[in-house]
Amino acid sequence: MDEKVIKSQLSVFGFSEKEINTYLALLPLGEAKTSVIADEAEVSQRYVYQTAETLEERGLVTVKDHAKPTTIAAVDPEQAIEGLVGHLRSIQTDLEERFSEDRKQSASFEVLKSRSTVLKKIRRILASAEKEAFITMPNYIVTKIESDIAAAVDRGASVWLLEGAIVPQDPGEAERRFDGLAHVVRQVEPDIPFVVTSDSGAGIVGQRTQLKDDQNDLQSVMVSQTDLVGSLFGSFQGGYWSAGEEVFASIPKTPPATFTTMRPAVTVAALCQQKRRPLRVEANGTNPETDEPLSVEGRVIDVRQRLVEPFNNSFPLENTITVETDDERVNIGGEGAFMEDISAEEITLLPIE
Repeated sequence: MDEKVIKSQLSVFGFSEKEINTYLALLPLGEAKTSVIADEAEVSQRYVYQTAETLEERGLVTVKDHAKPTTIAAVDPEQAIEGLVGHLRSIQTDLEERFSEDRKQSASFEVLKSRSTVLKKIRRILASAEKEAFITMPNYIVTKIESDIAAAVDRGASVWLLEGAIVPQDPGEAERRFDGLAHVVRQVEPDIPFVVTSDSGAGIVGQRTQLKDDQNDLQSVMVSQTDLVGSLFGSFQGGYWSAGEEVFASIPKTPPATFTTMRPAVTVAALCQQKRRPLRVEANGTNPETDEPLSVEGRVIDVRQRLVEPFNNSFPLENTITVETDDERVNIGGEGAFMEDISAEEITLLPIE
């Protein structure tokens, strides 16, 4: 069977592309060290550890962490496939009981009461991040979900992290800790409420004490409606984000790079501007007033934002790249932009040699 077909069939069971590549890299080896698998799959060793947990839970591999160094062994494929099918059959009855043609496909919000459920939802939101993730979280929880955050970075998501309940670290210490874990990190000494959003598709917010133990009556709220998630992001960026101290910042994607969301593009442009790396932009989108298709190309002359120091936005949630074309200056905003000249659906940053 063609490898593309194999990958397509495995993806039906919910495995990501990198999880599939890691598993297929392991199969010919049978059993191998994580470093060997990482080389074969062309992923980081940290990602192999994180992926191995998922593959083991699904019955495809066995993690031999009692061995030094840790090795990962592939389960016999026949046994593994039987296990996957068995998982589907085990929920058949429950799905049939829940099925209703009139049932709403997805709720806009969900109330969460237990600590374990909240942590599970946080991990699920991070696992869905393909483009971006915004995290406000106390240090004692960040340390528990570092592998989930790092996995989002490995998938290509841009990550902004505000870490509370910690004395801001010096730049050298922060770089050693956060390089490969997040792109922009701010820290603040007081403990803080938590919020996690990803790709504007899902978000969760709640009080910090709910994450400490189950001995409380607090509740968290998970939202899955784009405008609600956007409001969640906006309220925390406008308040808690600015209260922190920036301790680490790295360019999420080195130009040339193409983005379909504005915040990662603005972060890259702002950091390149700081490093005096001139950029050119190619943006495609619509005119905010007429919704007519619009494209623009030009040299970046200004970036206005509140994501990375120094902040210079002129209104809340401003994420604007200003370019100079042959004829004029054009302000580029993201989806839903109303103050800018173009609402960009795709933006490409290109280095100027």
